[in-house]
Order: sequence, then structure tokens, then C-alpha cells
Amino acid sequence: MFRKILTFSLLLLVAFSCKKADTNPDFSGIDKIIIEDYITTKKLTAQSTSSGLYYVITTPGGTVHPTLNSTVTAYYNGYLANGNVFDHTTTGSPATFPLANVIDGWQEGLQLIGAGGKIKLLVPSAMGYGGITKYNNSGAVIIPMNSVLIFDIELVSFTN
Repeated sequence: MFRKILTFSLLLLVAFSCKKADTNPDFSGIDKIIIEDYITTKKLTAQSTSSGLYYVITTPGGTVHPTLNSTVTAYYNGYLANGNVFDHTTTGSPATFPLANVIDGWQEGLQLIGAGGKIKLLVPSAMGYGGITKYNNSGAVIIPMNSVLIFDIELVSFTN
């Protein structure tokens, strides 16, 4: 584990020192290391898409899946790879939103399951918030820039 942390630290150092003028560095290699380490540590059997999204479908749900034009209703827990929760729904209060209005990782991932389905998404930073830092109402950082995001999602329903 120490070796992985050291490798990650060195990759960050190289990423920031090589291209000082690059305002949008590519973190895909670092994200992949973080995601694959998480998968190994948690003993998950995950699949990946060509975009770099990793996922684990625990319940496939119905045979009809949402599209980008769908409005979805879901329960979810969102957390960082270190386990820090940054957002979640509460029991009895799922969130409803147009799928086209959320991060790319959700847009791609939720189309893999039907109503009643459950999925874990391991979202590389470019498919999440990328170089944007997210703050809570008190001004504390809840999602550092270029963070891998992990979501446990239950798709309650959707409409097209």
C-alpha cells in the first residue's frame, strides 16, 4: 500500500511539474491506478467502458434502460476513494433529475441498468468534476479537484 501511495505521489509530482502551462492536465493514468487499487482492495469484479468508467452491476433492473433524454429518480451515496462521503440521498427521499444534466459518469453509467437496478460507478476525474473543486455551504472542500468519484446508485424509475 505504501508503494502505491508513493507511486501516486510521484505521478502527481510529475504531472504538475512537466506542464506548468497546461491548465487541464490529463489525470487518466493516475485515476486508473486509484480505481484499480480500490477494486483490488474491495475485492470487486468490475467492468470498464472505453471512456474509462468502471462499474459493477449488482442488480440489472428492468430490460428497458434510460437514455440521455430521460428524467431519472434514484437513491445514491457518493464518496471519494478514501471513503469520505460527499453527497447522498436519504431514505424515502430519492433525487429526480434529467440525466443530461449530471456528470458524464452518471450519464454513461445509468444507461447500463433498468428501473430497480443497482450499480456502483467508479468515475475517473474527467467524467466527474475534473479540475473543479466542490465546496459545501460552509466553504469546506468536499470534492478536491481531479478526484475519482464513487457512487452506489439504485435507479428507482425513469421517464423518457
